[in-house]
Amino acid sequence: MRMLANYPKEIKVFLLASLINAIGSALMWPLVTMFVFDQLGRTMSDAGLVILVQSIGGIAGQLLGGALYHRVGVKKLIIGALALNAAGLLLLPALSQSWSVFIAMMGLIGLFNSLSMPAIQAFIGFRFADQRGELFNIVYIANNIGVAVGTALSGFLADVSYSLSFILNGVTSGVFALFFLVYLQRVGTGSSDYEAIKLKKRASSGTSLWLLVKDVRLYLFMALGGMLINLGNSIWNTGVSPFIIEHGMSKQMFGYLWTLNGILIFVAQPVTNMIKRIAASSIKAQMTASAVFYMSGYVVILAMHSFAGMVLGMILTTLGEMLIAPAMPAFLSENSGKNAPFYLGLTGGIGSVGRVIGPYMMGGFYDGGGLTPVAWLAVLTAAISVISFIIHTLANKENSVPVNLQSPVSS
Repeated sequence: MRMLANYPKEIKVFLLASLINAIGSALMWPLVTMFVFDQLGRTMSDAGLVILVQSIGGIAGQLLGGALYHRVGVKKLIIGALALNAAGLLLLPALSQSWSVFIAMMGLIGLFNSLSMPAIQAFIGFRFADQRGELFNIVYIANNIGVAVGTALSGFLADVSYSLSFILNGVTSGVFALFFLVYLQRVGTGSSDYEAIKLKKRASSGTSLWLLVKDVRLYLFMALGGMLINLGNSIWNTGVSPFIIEHGMSKQMFGYLWTLNGILIFVAQPVTNMIKRIAASSIKAQMTASAVFYMSGYVVILAMHSFAGMVLGMILTTLGEMLIAPAMPAFLSENSGKNAPFYLGLTGGIGSVGRVIGPYMMGGFYDGGGLTPVAWLAVLTAAISVISFIIHTLANKENSVPVNLQSPVSS
């Protein structure tokens, strides 16, 4: 297993920049609902509307980012999206006095924030082709460390000023844009890998998007599986969270569950590496195994309406998250060639639909019968996602991508 210290300096700098950007993003997003309710004096329904608009903007950003990659170019797309996101965040405090303008800005921020995602994933896949599996996993770990740090800091910053959180997020996004401006100029000089990216860009400029969409074998069942997993994972915010409150448990217990999630993503890498070696010999098998872990976690919550059951459920679903997060971009990077940016954006957009509709579906189920129907819905969606990933595996039987997604974190 590789140690992070053994990677080239270029990769370490890229990971450090990703970590800083993740910390900045996490400063803001946990506070949006509080900002709308507390600072702007709006209702919780209004707060939900803001999150919905931002999520829809995010879906549009992923779809648009994948489609524009070869038409605009990696450099303009990544730097432009990050710069626009930074500008939107820096202007947000001043524009929040108008409710309609604030909602529109949140939609644009969601759009700009997601616009760069498929481009960055595709850049990793193209630039570091021999190590892309490992790097997708490292970036995933670094981002989660950044989220943990940023979330912890956000509470302290909120006590000082909500606007400060938005501004610092904008600053980190701007720094990330400057990093890519310098970074892409450097790797573009004498780099055969980067020249290959530009050749791929030119080769695909005339590719019909409709023809790419019609190749459902490559992406559709995998994307639907991801969407169902995201839908089922809404159980935590719209099932477990109100259950803890209604049963007189400390609100901190819900925070402990997510602290456990963050710790596991870092320390449980040897466990997922063992699962890959023993039971998931390909990336496709890894996605199916992920859905099985999610389903197992929801079954535990369904059977055990207790905090102990929620802890065990969180452990199982976190293992599922760790298996699928690096697998989907790695599969598309390996199997869709020059069209990887488009498919990364398309699958990301489809998957995000689950995050949008999940809270509303599960909120209605919880109001109608509490945690039990919500858990049943989560189990059902995970079971269908298992079937969807199996169909994906059968449809791509000729694509036998070896698993090389082990973490560089030493066990």
